[in-house]
Amino acid sequence: VLFRSPQNWLMYRGTYNGHGYSPLDKINPSNVKRLVPVWSYSTGQVEGHQAPPIVNNGVMFISTPQNQVLALDAKTGNQIWQYKREFADDVQHPHPTNRGVALYGNRVYLATMDAHVVALDAATGKVVWDTKVDEYKNSYYFTLAPLIAKGKVMVGSSGGEFGIRGYVAALDVETGKEVWRRHMIPGPGEPGNESWPGDTWKTGGVSVWITGHYDPELNLTFWGTGNAGPWPADAHTGDNKHATSVVAIDPDTGEIKGSHQYHWNDSWDWDEVAAPLLIDVKRNGRSFKGLVHPGRDGYLWLLERKANAIDFVDGKPFVKHDVILGLEPKTGRPIYDPEKMLKIGKQVTFCPSHWGGKDWPPAAFNPKTKLLYIPAQQNICTTLAGEAKIAPYAAGKRYVGTDASKTRVFPREGADHIGEVQAWDMDSGKLVWTFNYPDMQPNWGPLLTTGGGLVFGGGSADRKFHALDAKTGKLLWEFKTNSGITGVPSSYMVDGVQYIAVQSGWGVDAQKMTGRLNDSLKKNTVVPQGGVVWVFAVK
Repeated sequence: VLFRSPQNWLMYRGTYNGHGYSPLDKINPSNVKRLVPVWSYSTGQVEGHQAPPIVNNGVMFISTPQNQVLALDAKTGNQIWQYKREFADDVQHPHPTNRGVALYGNRVYLATMDAHVVALDAATGKVVWDTKVDEYKNSYYFTLAPLIAKGKVMVGSSGGEFGIRGYVAALDVETGKEVWRRHMIPGPGEPGNESWPGDTWKTGGVSVWITGHYDPELNLTFWGTGNAGPWPADAHTGDNKHATSVVAIDPDTGEIKGSHQYHWNDSWDWDEVAAPLLIDVKRNGRSFKGLVHPGRDGYLWLLERKANAIDFVDGKPFVKHDVILGLEPKTGRPIYDPEKMLKIGKQVTFCPSHWGGKDWPPAAFNPKTKLLYIPAQQNICTTLAGEAKIAPYAAGKRYVGTDASKTRVFPREGADHIGEVQAWDMDSGKLVWTFNYPDMQPNWGPLLTTGGGLVFGGGSADRKFHALDAKTGKLLWEFKTNSGITGVPSSYMVDGVQYIAVQSGWGVDAQKMTGRLNDSLKKNTVVPQGGVVWVFAVK
């Protein structure tokens, strides 16, 4: 389950615990300067290429925008097969990306933009089964990599900006038949429904955008959830149970076994959709099974996972913050500056921006250094304006409640940088080092860390892929690719050679933030689009 086959990269973050860690150590600080591209492959697609290269026994499986799946020889880059989904003409692509496939047995599983899950034959790419999970005409869609555990293919629904009701659904891995579905917004008679006034529970969003993690010992999956909608706080008064939370779900039954809400009554679009990393932590002389989440709300959260509960342990800001004034010590419930809450007909300015201190790109944890690595956005703020009147919900139409023409994104006054990689010691709760990106560039780069003592990531508008020393944060190597990198990196081995692989292909929110910053900084940063798989090795 963890690394029975360290030469492979078998799932979204490599392992069920979400560490984004490869134990391979042939590439290290002494030879990483000799890292060069050994093959590349153009995907034929534009927009955000965010999926990790998944590798099993020398075969690489890649998903791209437009729900294309490529099987490639992981040593040479030669194509083995291609699958490309055919969409009806009216299928929308609000977030034109896909964050990866899942493997099980001799099949490859893909969640699609038209709300299906497809099982493909791993040898040929032929469709084995195709299950419709929801109605795309009501703006339900999938962008995440499925999670497979206990004979279930689990997926979460995107579409929170369209007034959906988010959920996690599980299908039988062999047949594709739905086994259970658990909505993230409690309905009438369910605990927490009272925290959603009136009928807001029906259209309150709370998407599950990103793959969950799994603890086999507790037999629990952990999922991050999105914000409530529409965005203004008074459009959905109350705490809004399970929004902007981590939710523990039993994969056998779909039962919710515990949850923790990072912040209540969100009005800043601070999705907390990245699933927390499952890290064993020692704090104040006590060892426990932790959940670690660097949040979009700008706080680094430490929780304890139990069989029937998620307990708050600690939370502290990892970026500059002016919304949350502090946390209640026992529960971790944030205390807000009420003047910073977006409301209907009101304009607010706040930091971090609505893209947060860290958006969806995953953090990584290295069990050798015992450090957590965070792709952070520092010194960046937003002005949002609530609509004077929010139009009634209509299926398939945006249901956000803000005036996009008045949205501004800009650096904090006096800032000298935006993007960072941070390293934190979770046992001591202290920041160990920070690497700053140059030229006011944000960081949209998912991170990979390795047994060789390195941290890999891109995410900058200069199109570079970086290797940092995992202990010190020193920049050891960089390579300029065709486009900006928002892909999840992975590492694997074939015939004794260690490879580092990543997709380059700018788009979606990274492109939107670059455009907003161009407006505020009077710059003309242009990041070309076009997807390429890059594979590196030491020569």
